[in-house]
Amino acid sequence: METKTKNYKYVYNRPESLVDKQTHYCPGCGHGIVHKLLAEILDEFGVRERAIVVAPVGCSVLIYDYMNIDGCESAHGRAPAVATGLKRVNPDSIVISYQGDGDLLAIGTAETIHAANRGENFTTIFINNAIYGMTGGQMAPTTMVGQITATTPYGRDPMDVGFPIRGCELINSLERPVFIERCSIHDFKNTLKTKKAIKKGIKNQIEGKGYSFIEILSTCPTNWGMKPQAAADWVKDAMVPYYPLGNFRDRQE
Repeated sequence: METKTKNYKYVYNRPESLVDKQTHYCPGCGHGIVHKLLAEILDEFGVRERAIVVAPVGCSVLIYDYMNIDGCESAHGRAPAVATGLKRVNPDSIVISYQGDGDLLAIGTAETIHAANRGENFTTIFINNAIYGMTGGQMAPTTMVGQITATTPYGRDPMDVGFPIRGCELINSLERPVFIERCSIHDFKNTLKTKKAIKKGIKNQIEGKGYSFIEILSTCPTNWGMKPQAAADWVKDAMVPYYPLGNFRDRQE
């Protein structure tokens, strides 16, 4: 009996805002996923020519290699200050501050808080992978209690270095931000929710509503010492209970 089979071919239409280039992120890293989501959203809104991404030191800085939009480098932690200047000088531009956890909540804590407190009209995408990635896997402000890193070989001790900082809750204590949400990319369902959150943050900026803060729980299998699937499971089992997913603020007016 002859069995006929169909050859299914998946056709991926690369967003115009995404460079046709293989990333050199570590296997299982979440940055590439977020780049794709952001590129799709910029294309959907038709604002690629107006978009400017600001990324400081860290794995986040590699976004310049993969996004087909304008970019501006900032010193470590200073992306919100640079984004503020760019947006105020070019109010019609779409400015995205793309930052990691060590950058946004350590050396750049002051810039982050004051830009949010002023209600600057740009969008912050905050990648929380609980560790310093590019510089060798040191403890970050978001490193989990008991987590082993290059600088906490016996696990993070909160009595010595404090507890992990929750970014969304911190920003939610301020009056001016209009949109605050924490999401994750550890599985397909949550990745779709992440795209929806980023899209809302960009839409708010287009409409001139003010400051949007999107925190994304991501993976760093290399510095965590895990395989990619185990890292995704660790986000779900270890990070999500401490960093609950969901919307913290969504002001329509």
